Amino acid sequence: MSDGGAAAIDPGTAQQADGGGHGKSGLTALALGAVGVVYGDIGTSPLYSMKEIFVGHHPLAVDPLHIYGVLSLIFWSLVVIVTLKYVLLILRADNKGEGGSLALLALIQRRTGGGRWTGGLVMLGVLATALFFGDCMITPAISVLSAIEGLAVVEPNFTPFVLPISVGILIGLFMLQARGTALIGRFFGPVMLIYFLAIGILGVISIVANPEVLFALNPVWAVRFFAHDHVLAFLALGSVVLAVTGAEALYADMGHFGRRPISAAWLCLVFPMLMLNYLGQGALLLRQPGAAENPFFLMAPDEWRLPLVILATLATVIASQAVITGAFSVVQQAVQLGLMPRVRIEHTSASAAGQIYVPSANWALMVMVMLLVLMFGQSSNLAAAYGIAVTGTMFISTCMIGVLIVRVWNWPLPLAGLLTAIFLLVDGVYFASNLTKVPDGGWFPLLVGIFAFTMLTTWARGRQLMIARMREAAMPVKVFVKSAANSATRVPGTAVFMTSSADGVPHALLHNLKHNKVLHERVLLLTVKIEDVPYVDMTKRTSSMEDLGQGFYRLILRYGFMEDPDVPAALNLTKQCGPDFRMMDTSFFLSRQTLLASERPGMALWREKLFSWMLRNAESAMEFFRLPTNRVVELGSQVEI
Repeated sequence: MSDGGAAAIDPGTAQQADGGGHGKSGLTALALGAVGVVYGDIGTSPLYSMKEIFVGHHPLAVDPLHIYGVLSLIFWSLVVIVTLKYVLLILRADNKGEGGSLALLALIQRRTGGGRWTGGLVMLGVLATALFFGDCMITPAISVLSAIEGLAVVEPNFTPFVLPISVGILIGLFMLQARGTALIGRFFGPVMLIYFLAIGILGVISIVANPEVLFALNPVWAVRFFAHDHVLAFLALGSVVLAVTGAEALYADMGHFGRRPISAAWLCLVFPMLMLNYLGQGALLLRQPGAAENPFFLMAPDEWRLPLVILATLATVIASQAVITGAFSVVQQAVQLGLMPRVRIEHTSASAAGQIYVPSANWALMVMVMLLVLMFGQSSNLAAAYGIAVTGTMFISTCMIGVLIVRVWNWPLPLAGLLTAIFLLVDGVYFASNLTKVPDGGWFPLLVGIFAFTMLTTWARGRQLMIARMREAAMPVKVFVKSAANSATRVPGTAVFMTSSADGVPHALLHNLKHNKVLHERVLLLTVKIEDVPYVDMTKRTSSMEDLGQGFYRLILRYGFMEDPDVPAALNLTKQCGPDFRMMDTSFFLSRQTLLASERPGMALWREKLFSWMLRNAESAMEFFRLPTNRVVELGSQVEI
C-alpha cells in the first residue's frame, strides 16, 4: 500500500480528480503511470497469496472444493473491496484532487465545520496513518523476498542465497532514495505493463489446460467453502486478503494521476490480468496439487522461470519504491497538519513537486525492513504479519466514508447506512480473521501502529497545550504597540517575528525588546497557517494582512498540506506593508521553547517528557521555512505544560 507514492509525477499533470483536461493520449499516459505506481503492491500479490492460502499458517487441502472456494473469495473480494468500494465510491471523495486518509479527514472537517464528530474522526485519521507506517515496513520485505524465492524454484541450490540477495536489493533501493527516482520512474509504467501482460498470459495458458476452473467465479463456491468448514474458511480469509493489499493506493495516489486514469487502468488491465493469473494458479493446482509450494513460478515453463524471476523482482522493487515514496508523502502531510514535528524534507527534482526525500523516514524504514527480513526469513512467515495494518486501514476508511456520504454528500440515510454496513461487514470480517495471526507475526504492525499513534497524538496534543500556555502569558498586540512604539529606540530595517499564534505578542519580540531595547522601523508578526486543502492559490497566499500602526504589521501566510512553506518567496509577493522586502535588510526572529514538564492538567508526565524530546529534535524552523541562514536570530524561552 502506498499513500501518495507517485513521486515522479508532477501534481500539475492531474489538475482534476476525474482526469479532466486531458485528451485521449493524456488519459492513456496517466493510466500507464498509474499502472507503474498505484498498482505495484496489489500487482505483486499473486507471488505469495495462493501459496500462503494453501501452505501457510492455516493450510488447506488442495482439492477442487477449496481451490474453487478460494478463487471465488479472491474474485468477489476484488469486486466488492477494490472495484465497488474504491474505484466506484471512494475515488469520488477527492480533497481538491488529493486522496488518502489525511486528505479525507481534512475534507470532512472542512465541509462539515467540525462538530461532535471531529474528535473521533481525527483519532481515526491518525490511527490510519499509524497503521500505514507498519504496512510501509512489511510491503518491501515480503514483496522482494517472495520474488527472490523464485530462484529456489529455478534451481534449489540457490536457496541459501535468497536472503542475502533480498537484503542487498533492499539496501540498494534505500540508498538510491537521496538521488531521486525521476530517471527510473519513467520506466515504472512500461515495466509493470509487461509484468501484468506476462502474468495474464501465463494464466491463460494454464486455464486452457483446465477451463473448468472458470466455474470458480460463481459465488456459490465461496458459500460451499464456508458451509464445509466455516472455522477453516474464516481463518483462510486472513490469507485471502493478501490478494487485495494495496487497494488503498488507488485512493492515496489519486492526486498524482486522477480518478479516470486510475479507474481505467484497473478495469481495463490490472483486474483482468490479476484474475487470469489467480485462475491460472488454481488450474495448476487442479492438475498438480504439489505445486502449492509456489504456484506462481511453477505455473511457468522451465525456460520461462528465470526471466519471470527477474521480471517479478523488478515489479517488487517498483512496488517497494512506491511504498517508500508514499511514506515520504505521508510524513510531509503529517508535518504540515501538525501531527509530527518538523523534519528535513529535500526536493530531488526541480520540475516534479512530489519528488521529495525525507532522510529520517528513509533510514528508519530501512532499519525496520532489514530487521523484518532477518527476523522472519521467508515470505510465508512475513505473510502472517501482513494484513492487519491493511485491513485496519480499510476498516477506518469505510468509517470515514460513511460519515462523508451522510454529512457531506447528504445521501438518503437508509441507502448510506446499507452501503456502509456492507463494507464494514466485509472489512470487519477480514480484520477479525487477521487478528488470529497476531501470535505468528501480526503483533509487529500492531506494535508499530501503537508506537506511531502514541507519537502522533502526543505531538498534536503537546502543541495544543504549548500554544495555549503561551497565549495565557501573551500581551495584547494593540497594548504593546501603544506602549513600546514610542518608548523604544527604532533602528533601520525590517524584523520578522515568526509566531504560531495569530494573536498576541510573540515571545521573541518581548525578549528582543527586553534584552536589546530596540525596535526595527518595520516589525512584521508572521504566522504560517496550513489549510485543510492540498494547495492554496497564490493570490490567497498573503491575503491576510493587518496594519497595526506605528510600523507594525501582522501577516498570515497560507499553504496547503501538500506544499512546502517558503517564507522569503512569499514575502516577495507581499505589497501591502510598505516597501518591498529586501533580505539583506530583514532579520528573522525565532523563539525556541524549552519545555518544563509539570503536574498541570493536560498530559501524563511521561507524555510531556516525550513531547519535550520530540520538540528538541525537531528540524530547525530556519531550514523548514527556508529562511536565509545569515539573517536569523533565535531567542529562547521556557514554557510549562
